[in-house]
Amino acid sequence: FQKTVESAPDWNLSRDRFWATAMPVWKGVDSDGNEHTKVVGSYEELKELSGVELEDYHRPWIDEVTFEIDGVKYERIDKVLDCWFESGSMPFAQFHYPFENKEKFEASFPGDFIAEYVGQVRAWFYYLHAVSVGLFDKKSFSNSVVTGTLAGNDGRKMSKSFNNYTDPNELMDTYSADALRFLLLSSPVLAGEDFALIEKDVGDVQRKLNMIWNMYDFFTMYAEVDGWEWKEDVSDPSGDVNNPLDRWILSRVHQTNKKVDEEMQRYDLPSATKPLLELVEDMSNWYVRRSRKRFWRKVRHSFSDGGKSEDDSDKNDAYRTLHYSLVQVAKIFAPFTPFLSEELYRKLTGGESVHLLDWPKPGEVDDELIKRMSAVRSLIRQGLESRASSGIKVRQPLGSASISFSGALEKSLLDIIAEELNVKEVKLAVEDKKDVATEGSISIDKDITPELLREGMAREVIRHVQKLRKSEDLNVDDRIKLWLYTKDEELKKAVDEHGEVIATETLARKVETTDIEGDITLASVDDRELEVRIELAS
Repeated sequence: FQKTVESAPDWNLSRDRFWATAMPVWKGVDSDGNEHTKVVGSYEELKELSGVELEDYHRPWIDEVTFEIDGVKYERIDKVLDCWFESGSMPFAQFHYPFENKEKFEASFPGDFIAEYVGQVRAWFYYLHAVSVGLFDKKSFSNSVVTGTLAGNDGRKMSKSFNNYTDPNELMDTYSADALRFLLLSSPVLAGEDFALIEKDVGDVQRKLNMIWNMYDFFTMYAEVDGWEWKEDVSDPSGDVNNPLDRWILSRVHQTNKKVDEEMQRYDLPSATKPLLELVEDMSNWYVRRSRKRFWRKVRHSFSDGGKSEDDSDKNDAYRTLHYSLVQVAKIFAPFTPFLSEELYRKLTGGESVHLLDWPKPGEVDDELIKRMSAVRSLIRQGLESRASSGIKVRQPLGSASISFSGALEKSLLDIIAEELNVKEVKLAVEDKKDVATEGSISIDKDITPELLREGMAREVIRHVQKLRKSEDLNVDDRIKLWLYTKDEELKKAVDEHGEVIATETLARKVETTDIEGDITLASVDDRELEVRIELAS
């Protein structure tokens, strides 16, 4: 745009054409041969001068209108206005200024922003400023959203003649209007660059957006089982919750809210959309996955808590946190995925419309907790990579992990590391370094004792039973009768030692280990054969 202004030639407003707005310029010659020019300012003035009122002021009718002033006959010149002059006059012409709406125009000028294709940088964008500076000595708009050129699935410019694109209606029917909209808003095309619209990319966005509905289904499934109901005011629970997972995801929601608002204020849509899917990924694959057991209605036992019951207040905090976070997702996503956001908001709150709300004000962000959680996840990734390189499955418990770290990690975060890496103990050695987010290393004791081996077998047994529950389409709170039978002495010992945990994890009334009668499912646990049978308990 700067180069366009620097190299701009003189702009000739007149054109020798027929189809355009006639220039309101009349000329006449007096008896002495002197030329006189009259520029007519309105239809009303032309009527006063000529006595003529037209239905259509284009050529050829306007060419026939003449008038006399002081004995001089005036005829219209045969020029028309360059159409870009009209386009550049849009800011005031749309209000019929200066004939009316004077205050309305002046209150809205210059415009906050303009949005157009990159080719208009040398055209409409330039002419808007040229007209505005000439008439008002002001720029025409304060910000611009410049879109690039869309290419088809073959990389060439999208074109009907090339037929190199999928019909947008078909894309929206196959995936959703939200997925197509979000892809375009987050693409380089919204930063003035070229972008190839490929169907697979729309599908990828849709799969990520589906994670929101998966979280909603998870939430409603357990809320219905537990009889949990939200209160009318969906207030921020940050000050009431203690679990670091709750405090972390609430900070992430507020952080994302703030970031999206900042980028939207700068009219940078691709940067505004980037944190949104990152938040969904964190909510689904970390917060919800890590919080699953907190949503169980009944008292559960696990390998890590020694059979202690979980606190109902912690479970209620999890419900409040997830509900609030999903409502905030509906609000923050609303400008980008309007249909998904509307349905999600109505289902979660019963409210009239998310699009009638003000943009949410972000709550407090615990930056240090976000850094520590990021470091925890980094340490876990290192640990999982270490296990994988040694060929040790995650379900196989190990004795301990040792962490060298540059800052403090509270016990609750160390417990998360222990559970994710499936180790009995995490030992922490604090390093005297400042960068909490990036420093840290981990090593795992990979010695598998017979006791740990049997515990790993029990976990495999639980996996097979849960898989069978799913194939039988049982509800999440359905109790079952469970039979487990094996001739392998070590596997039998594992089932006997951990029978109570197996029963609790699979919602079995009791684990029977006698020879099974009736339909059985064969499973393999570390190459040991296991017969499994489940039956819905009355």
